[in-house]
Amino acid sequence: MFCQDCGNKLVLKFCEGEGLVPYCDQCGGFKFPPFKTAVSMVVVNKAQDRVLIARHESGDFLLFAGYVKKGESAEKTVSREIREETGLNAVRYKYMCSRYHEPHNVLMLGFIVVVSEGEVQFDRKEMSEVRWCTFEEALAEVPEGSTAEYFLKNAAAELKKNKI
Repeated sequence: MFCQDCGNKLVLKFCEGEGLVPYCDQCGGFKFPPFKTAVSMVVVNKAQDRVLIARHESGDFLLFAGYVKKGESAEKTVSREIREETGLNAVRYKYMCSRYHEPHNVLMLGFIVVVSEGEVQFDRKEMSEVRWCTFEEALAEVPEGSTAEYFLKNAAAELKKNKI
């Protein structure tokens, strides 16, 4: 591991209340490992009984997601990403829960997003197909054990309790 500020090799050093943490002798400070933050969105119609999923270059159907840009709130990211990825507008959204996604070293913030009606427009370089389906159909399409499955299950349970 190397310091993200000066490039010096980090050493593990005891930090009160934290245990062993990477430390930079050059900068004279603890360097907690950085990770990215992104939003993962369970996109639903106004009736909140259909969910929009997308087939990505991996071949799997997944949820819509995007990285939070520097200086941007998670809520702003939700609105921006929905518009960029679907051409629709976020009408309402609700934060659900979070999950660390180790393969990409990213903290995923899960939202349920109600979108405006209209034709879905998507980038065919990024996605090959988008599809409205029931929650049961969506759960059958996304990879088992995936972050998408985790957020879909949470959204289905949340929407059974009350609509957003």
